[in-house]
Amino acid sequence: MINYCKRCLYPEIHPLNLIIDDDGICSGCRVHEEKDTINFKERWLKLKKEVNLYKNKNSTNYDCIVPVNGGRDSFFIVDLIKNKLNLNPLIVNYNSHFNTPVGIRNLAKLRIKFGVDMIQKTISPEKIKKIVRSTIKNFGSVYWHVTAGETVYPVQMAVQLKIPLIIWGAHQGMEQVGMFSHYDYVEMTRKYRKDHDCMGFEAEDLLYDLDGSRNEISEEDILPLRYPSNAEIEKIGVRGIYLNNYIRWDSRQQHEKMIKKFNYEGMLQNRTFDFYSDPHCYVYNHVHDYFKYLKFGYGKINDHVSREIRLGHLSKQRGINLINDYLHQPPLYLDLFQKWLGLDFNGINFIFDQFRNNIFWKRDELWEWKFLLNYESTIGEDIYEFPYPKKFKQYQITKEYRSLDNKNEYILIGKGL
Repeated sequence: MINYCKRCLYPEIHPLNLIIDDDGICSGCRVHEEKDTINFKERWLKLKKEVNLYKNKNSTNYDCIVPVNGGRDSFFIVDLIKNKLNLNPLIVNYNSHFNTPVGIRNLAKLRIKFGVDMIQKTISPEKIKKIVRSTIKNFGSVYWHVTAGETVYPVQMAVQLKIPLIIWGAHQGMEQVGMFSHYDYVEMTRKYRKDHDCMGFEAEDLLYDLDGSRNEISEEDILPLRYPSNAEIEKIGVRGIYLNNYIRWDSRQQHEKMIKKFNYEGMLQNRTFDFYSDPHCYVYNHVHDYFKYLKFGYGKINDHVSREIRLGHLSKQRGINLINDYLHQPPLYLDLFQKWLGLDFNGINFIFDQFRNNIFWKRDELWEWKFLLNYESTIGEDIYEFPYPKKFKQYQITKEYRSLDNKNEYILIGKGL
């Protein structure tokens, strides 16, 4: 039997190790409670004091590095760092190869509207396809290279350009499962990245399959994803801080401010109601999320429902309805992913079936897969009364801004081919 948090509906089986206490409340909810007791005005002053130590006094270098993509909280983070903390950031982007037109436009808009310098890393498509073929076969991940690349590239640039401070948005382990307290002021570490972001694997581990046999990946293929040595990091004094230690993190509210202020674009999703968080990627909320559903019995819809319940935006009953509406949807863009990687329908379904967790799945008499969990049984009584709205406020469908590449004028940043 799977236990669920009585408040936010998270299941105890979570890759980031959720803990449910004797009252039936999960560690993520307990850490979230801290947001209502922390003096974030004092934290903001602490943040300003911290980052001022890294300001480049003679303008010979950037003040910090900020990792971005064409979705998530990138606009909010850059706005806060440049316009409120008055820092001069270098923004860096790891090219996922799974870019949507919305993501490309958002990334271009980010560079233009904020007037910031940006560098991007694009690894050869053939190298990335080798890596994805390996990670999908060995541990059921189509997205490993993205999380590995997004977490290593900023560190590589910090070492190479001698910029000690990296500023990240929210620490996933803290926000989702309460792995750390706000009072820990947790910072970026090599260990957390390997154990959780990268599923326990470093780039060099990809040279061999899990059975120990050598595969098609070479040392050259993984070179762009190698983490700098401890000696290199210590020489520069690289430090990565998370903004959710210093401000009350509310992703929905932050995105809606950016939509209004900078015309940030979201995108309709079929596996979640959150149209803001990851519109930049064809894979993240789709094929990647479907794999999570097969392995752990939940998906991004659970992450988003839990977050909205904790923030008081959503009742538990409405959350269950949303989970039932979205969790079992097939992934969009699967055909696009298959074509890109060179898999056929039978091949991708064979891989899916290898990673189905028998806690959640079994075949019926017609040999069809059936999902075993019943979220309705988790309703119970709420432990705490939140000021839930009478009606859940739907996420906005933002205006679509078409590419201007076809105009006969100079183009600063365009879509290209």
